[in-house]
Amino acid sequence: MQVPTHRLTDALGRVHQAAPDARIVSLVPSITELLCELGLAAKLVGRTGFCIHPRDIVAEIPKVGGTKSVNIDKIRKLAPTHLVVNIDENEKPTVDELAEFVPNIVVTHPLAPRDNLGLARLMGGIFGAEEAAERWCAAFESKYAALRASKLGPARTVLYCIWKDPWMSVSADTYIGAMLAELGWKLPRLAQDDTRYPRFAWSDELVAGLDAVLLSTEPYRFTEEHVDALERQIGIPVFLVDGEMMSWYGSRALAGLRYLRELRGMVDGTKQSLP
Repeated sequence: MQVPTHRLTDALGRVHQAAPDARIVSLVPSITELLCELGLAAKLVGRTGFCIHPRDIVAEIPKVGGTKSVNIDKIRKLAPTHLVVNIDENEKPTVDELAEFVPNIVVTHPLAPRDNLGLARLMGGIFGAEEAAERWCAAFESKYAALRASKLGPARTVLYCIWKDPWMSVSADTYIGAMLAELGWKLPRLAQDDTRYPRFAWSDELVAGLDAVLLSTEPYRFTEEHVDALERQIGIPVFLVDGEMMSWYGSRALAGLRYLRELRGMVDGTKQSLP
């Protein structure tokens, strides 16, 4: 199956050639999982320590550091032909250094749930898994249609927290913001709303404009103890949410669409039957 060239254009507009014999280093945990989902695990020669899914498969793939603290020498020794990176998760100076000896840098930047379709087709098209990618896209379209067909609850303003000390949130132009928008929910405008991951301070004015607060299990490991403490502090509903379901594009996006419906039911105080 020959893949049209326009299908192999990455987030920076670079056109890639099909490379079924590629040696891949992935610095993006969610895309490492997607590559495995597409049957491409054998082509992965390196991954970050945060690439933890699917656990039994990635255990056999060498680690090359973190998403930002990358071991350049280790990657050089692995002699990859392709490096998969993400604009939000990886540092540009590091990627530029790796580009000096890795021939092909595939840059990704999905910002909304439906961007997963292009992402899957890009990975499948470059690395020789077009049919698997199309099957995955069909499954995604089915889950997305089910979400869109389900009854919307009331519009809500929610604050999605990803860190504390300092407290940090997300802006509407992030993948998480787009996921929340699928429910008809919006994020509050914060003092530093010109950044995609703004810091904020709790205030009566901020809390008064919120229907609920969502504490994510990643990157900060919020727990139910944090939920209880914050709820006592601010006096409005606070919920613990699965950060992987809300922020991991690629394979986890399928479960993420279902999770959105569960989250809506949790916040609205209702239960929905799921397919």
